[in-house]
Amino acid sequence: MSCWRPYIYWIFAGKRPHELSGGMRQRVALARVLASNSPVLLMDEPFGALDAMTRDVLHDEIERIWSERNLTVLFVTHNVREAARLGDRIVLLSSRPGRVVEEFAVDYSRPRRIDSPEVSQLAAKVTDRLREEVRRHGR
Repeated sequence: MSCWRPYIYWIFAGKRPHELSGGMRQRVALARVLASNSPVLLMDEPFGALDAMTRDVLHDEIERIWSERNLTVLFVTHNVREAARLGDRIVLLSSRPGRVVEEFAVDYSRPRRIDSPEVSQLAAKVTDRLREEVRRHGR
């Protein structure tokens, strides 16, 4: 399938952003950031509007780029499984004011799958802690 990628991207080269799918727009945004060759990549909910399959493909792609370029990536997400799938550590923040509530080390080998038992177990632990925090602030 990778032999088709250059052809596919060439077809879309003249398209305006609104003419691209959500996944294609995310790839373009990622390419723009990576072209700057910055050692730090800041990502704020980059995959939130994507379908599960496109999100999984982009998880693999961002992980590949991260390892090849030895980047530091700060990844903000509300998706706990995504954080456990991609992160080396998860930092749980409180709401207003945003303070660090707890940090979780992600000590599982790569590559990781979002549906693996290890990722699921860590996501459940983080979610439980997040629920405690939400209840605490809800009172």
